[in-house]
Amino acid sequence: MAWYHSYFKGLPQVAWKLHQDEEYTDFEVDFLRDVLELKKGNQVLDILSGYGRHALPLAEAGCKMTCIDISAEYCDELSNAKTKRKLPVEVLCGDVLETDFGQGKFDAAYCLGNSLSFFPRADMLRFFTKIAGSVKPGGHVALHTENLAESILPNFQARNWMPVGDDIYYLAENEYRPEEGCIEAQQTFISGSEKVTHTVYQYIYTLAEISAMLESVGLKVVGTFGNLEADPFVLGDEQLYLVAVRK
Repeated sequence: MAWYHSYFKGLPQVAWKLHQDEEYTDFEVDFLRDVLELKKGNQVLDILSGYGRHALPLAEAGCKMTCIDISAEYCDELSNAKTKRKLPVEVLCGDVLETDFGQGKFDAAYCLGNSLSFFPRADMLRFFTKIAGSVKPGGHVALHTENLAESILPNFQARNWMPVGDDIYYLAENEYRPEEGCIEAQQTFISGSEKVTHTVYQYIYTLAEISAMLESVGLKVVGTFGNLEADPFVLGDEQLYLVAVRK
């Protein structure tokens, strides 16, 4: 069973949500509306949606959202929010690699939140194949990662830590495995007397690898950006926003 099946619950789940910036999320939603060319009534797929920080405002703008995530806690939170606000959101709880979310059904799809590093190479190709198959020809796909090789490796940190909110501390010990293109990380979350540690495997890809895999499954890359202002991605940028079109 992959590490992410048991990761997103308890302290890690709480810490992830606390780490999100609401204003920045608003900027990301505006970015998605633009690059995905979203219109009212569009069917949109949110992959690894979490608690719906992008999906809920897009649903309020008139998009019909389908959201998939593996965290039961996040899915319950999203389901409760969409019911309370009476929004057109379908919530699918499960592993994205194993869940059927429809073929050729969506006008657009996106995966934001730094999740692309979850998958080793064979699974990544399966992941991209499923995304490509779900989107109509001409439909746009947006992807985001902070773990691209060009971002991580120039300033690789073997150890790092940071406070999350007022009560949680996050610590990581990282070992890069070049033969696997993978970072094995021991991630620890501490809050008061509670301490949770997970072993996490983050698979590191170059932009060329990502682009080649997308091309092989029928997704043509049309933009690679280092920020939400759409400046072209360059070596050392801390994150990548990639936009592709279904052939």
